[in-house]
Amino acid sequence: MAARGARVILGCRNLKSAENIKEEIIGKTGNTDIVIYPLDFESLSSVRKFSKLVHDNESRLDILINNAGAGGLGNKTTEDGLHIGMQVNHFGPFLLTNLLLDLLKQSAPSRIVTVASLMHVTSWLDPNNLNKSLNDIINYSNSKLCNILMSNELAEKLRGTDVISNSLHPGSVRTQLFRNVRWYTPKEGAQTTIHCAVCEKVDGVTGKYYQDCKQQWTSIPARNKRLSAKVWDESVKLVKLQKHEIHY
Repeated sequence: MAARGARVILGCRNLKSAENIKEEIIGKTGNTDIVIYPLDFESLSSVRKFSKLVHDNESRLDILINNAGAGGLGNKTTEDGLHIGMQVNHFGPFLLTNLLLDLLKQSAPSRIVTVASLMHVTSWLDPNNLNKSLNDIINYSNSKLCNILMSNELAEKLRGTDVISNSLHPGSVRTQLFRNVRWYTPKEGAQTTIHCAVCEKVDGVTGKYYQDCKQQWTSIPARNKRLSAKVWDESVKLVKLQKHEIHY
């Protein structure tokens, strides 16, 4: 994914951490064509600024990986009036993906990869109130269900464009997201993301959910097309997606 000659764009809230990641990629691949743009999903304004930076400086976008996420954020509200966990895990990536769709379509064949979670099966999502505050586990599970629903709805909206959209469960990865669970290492946890991003077996395959580099079944709600359309429409309203920002 970071092979020599492949440009890598890192969007990151913690720029120091991003610099460390950049140096690690350079050290392991020899690829120095890596750029860092600030991106904070707690702020929709930051998402729009990131999109503008990408459009101003990049001529193409072949793969978009929505991998940022967090758990245990509590029930506070962001400056955008949205539940913080839902914004960081769903509304922010939802807005970003929509803002970059034009560039992805221009660069086709291209791929959108959304990192969800097996925890979507424990969700209690109210599609009429995506901002509902519940306990941290349910809030996280709801956001991960929304990731899959967004990915599936994107697949439908983008049919015929040669842009594919898939989601995945990476495994329980030993990162700072949750600290007390059985873990894959980050290297193991990245394998399904890499598979969805670059494997030739995924060419032309869209609207699927992967685990351990294989297609897997999701929960019944995650396969509900009415629910995916409803969540999409509600998300458009909540992130205030403008007419000129719609590219599907």
